[in-house]
Amino acid sequence: MGRAEARQNRKRGARRAKKAGGIRRFFTWKKMLGTFFGLCLLLMGVFVALYIWVPVPAANAEAKLQSNVYKYSNGKIMARSGKLNREIVPLTNIPKDVQTAFVAAENQNFYKDSGVDFKGTARGLLNTVTGKGKQGGSTITQQYVKNYYLTQDQTVSRKLRELVISIKVDRKQTKSEILAGYLNTSYFGRGAYGIQAAAQAYYGVDAEKLTVEQGAYLAALLQAPSQYDWAAASPTSKKLVKERWNYVLDNMIEMNALDQARRDAMKFDIPQDPKGAAGMEGQTGYMVEAAKRELKKQGVSEADFDAGGWTITLNIDEKRQNALERAVERQLESKLDRKKNKVDATLQAGATSVDPKTGKVVAMYGGVDATQHYFSNATRSDYQPASTFKPVVLAAALESNSKTQDDEPITPSTIYDGTSKRPVKGSATPFAPQNDLGKSYGPITVQQAMNKSVNSVFAQMLVDVGAPRVKETALDMGMEDKGGFDERPAMSLGVMGASTMDMASVYATLDNHGKKVTPTIVKSAEHKDRPGGRVEMPEPTAEQVIDRSTADSVTKVLTGVVNSGTGIRASSPNYNAAGKTGTSEKNRSAWFVGYTPELSTAVALFGESTKPGGGQVSLTGTANAGRASGGGFPASIWADYTLGALGGGSDADFDLEIDPDDAYVPPPTKTPDPTNTPSKPSTTPSRTPTTPSTTPPTTPSTTPPTSPSTTPPTSPPPITIGPPDPGGDTAGSDGGADGGSGGGSDGGTDGGADGGGTDGGSDGDFRPPRP
Repeated sequence: MGRAEARQNRKRGARRAKKAGGIRRFFTWKKMLGTFFGLCLLLMGVFVALYIWVPVPAANAEAKLQSNVYKYSNGKIMARSGKLNREIVPLTNIPKDVQTAFVAAENQNFYKDSGVDFKGTARGLLNTVTGKGKQGGSTITQQYVKNYYLTQDQTVSRKLRELVISIKVDRKQTKSEILAGYLNTSYFGRGAYGIQAAAQAYYGVDAEKLTVEQGAYLAALLQAPSQYDWAAASPTSKKLVKERWNYVLDNMIEMNALDQARRDAMKFDIPQDPKGAAGMEGQTGYMVEAAKRELKKQGVSEADFDAGGWTITLNIDEKRQNALERAVERQLESKLDRKKNKVDATLQAGATSVDPKTGKVVAMYGGVDATQHYFSNATRSDYQPASTFKPVVLAAALESNSKTQDDEPITPSTIYDGTSKRPVKGSATPFAPQNDLGKSYGPITVQQAMNKSVNSVFAQMLVDVGAPRVKETALDMGMEDKGGFDERPAMSLGVMGASTMDMASVYATLDNHGKKVTPTIVKSAEHKDRPGGRVEMPEPTAEQVIDRSTADSVTKVLTGVVNSGTGIRASSPNYNAAGKTGTSEKNRSAWFVGYTPELSTAVALFGESTKPGGGQVSLTGTANAGRASGGGFPASIWADYTLGALGGGSDADFDLEIDPDDAYVPPPTKTPDPTNTPSKPSTTPSRTPTTPSTTPPTTPSTTPPTSPSTTPPTSPPPITIGPPDPGGDTAGSDGGADGGSGGGSDGGTDGGADGGGTDGGSDGDFRPPRP
């Protein structure tokens, strides 16, 4: 390297050093340290100013309480609620180890801190500013201040006030006073504010009687009251709350507040089932809870309800509601002996009635009493709708212009093979459902099959249409996929879960000529102190989900079920009606869903065990009348209610516009195939416009069952419970599994794959056991 290059390198190095030196002079450690201390002094000054400026406000918990008012659609007051469910108790009434459980769960350093957790508060402020929502980190003192003095708003200003007030409160009040305030103001779910109300709500005891195990659960519950409520928790939530429960007890050991041997012997104490709040007796509690659930979807929180001040008008029609309650009492409850008959004691009734033009829920029956049976039977969806699903299969067939395996169009007059336990054709999943009591019908029209609820016909029809298409139609018409909606042949027998509100909605779609209207129970909700003052309820949808010709054709078929089929007890000369019966596997539920031009109503009975934890049980033996069925109690309740709801009757007509191709016509006379295979008619079903006829076909040589007349009876059937309803709504199968076979159970024989065998249920509406 030459001298010239060396000089250039030295110059470049000097320039770099000069630049670096300039940066270092600007960011010297002295200047950085000075800046840091300056910021600290600034923050301290701001904090001192806040401490001086922010006072401890007056308590707001009781001052802002108001009542909620619930009204019928006519404006008459139905109920008042909103008074906080709270009973203040002194700390001395709460066992010491239960107090410690809450400290272990929320703030182990409670007795040592100054009332705040600066690290946790900083994290909360950061999450609020960045929009990540709220997180833990607050001390017991901070939570008490938030509950007692401030609001639940998640804002930076509120968090800063909480910080300052917490320090002041910690200086002015003892730790015992703060802990007592915290335990008496915290929300535990089930409408319970404070530990005394929570002890009663979850364990039916006063706070002073709580055990450590129970106290640990209540302490764990505070993290997520709704999610961790054992009665309503999902399997995942139950696992999480047990983990939280263990966490509380383990922390107590770390605090030397619990002996390890005692801890090892502890078992999780499952809370009791929830009970309705006082003042919500009868059907009122069910309707109020349904309204609250609907409003929550519009953004009204539990805290908003509990603060009170709401005026909520329901769509419930007082006269129709009274008619529904009277019908259940006359046709069902008066026949039961819930104290002496074990089956009667397990019976639960539910019903929902909807205006098919507007979607308004005009009447609802949730159970014997909202304070005795907490969960509403009107909105529960853990039972199968059974054969009330069959009209959906037919609707899907007509809507998609489906054809049989013999390439014949499916219409009400199409002939199917009604042989019991006949394996379906064209399905990858074997299925051979048994009909009512194993009865075989041979060649039978779709209309006749609907009248008699023939399982083998609708199982084959679902395969002909395609299970995915049937499911799509069901969801379009108002059902929800709440589990069990497997796309397999058994779907034809209604093995999915559904509520009476769901099924009333589906049949309202048929009633409304294929236009879907979403059921709504809330007419309006107003709050004088809420910004805007009114909750905007969504407009009822009226989308055309199936063609009018499809809906009207199914309606025509379902009038046959009421006039001369399994639903004959729902018929009356005082109104025009259509509907379908259904009874599920092992006689665990019985349904009648029907409609007039003005109302769509679903009535169901459910067998629910009275043992802790509940569970589904058989309805067989209800009122000492043998097997329950959809054509029995449910149809009688439906008829009684409908007559009362319509003021004694109605001349309204369905105003059907039926495609001539879908109209029912008598099938041609044909000798049935002796092999009992699907019989193809000698001619294609008539596609020419024909006045729908209900005349049964002439009897062939081997006498297949004739179609019963659909002419309305000359006199109204009795609306009292008499002999069992007409056949077709009984005995489904229960033995056998998907794709296999096996010995039948429950008093029957195996019927092949995907569920064979008999069960003594009705409509053949069973849920095959899963492999």
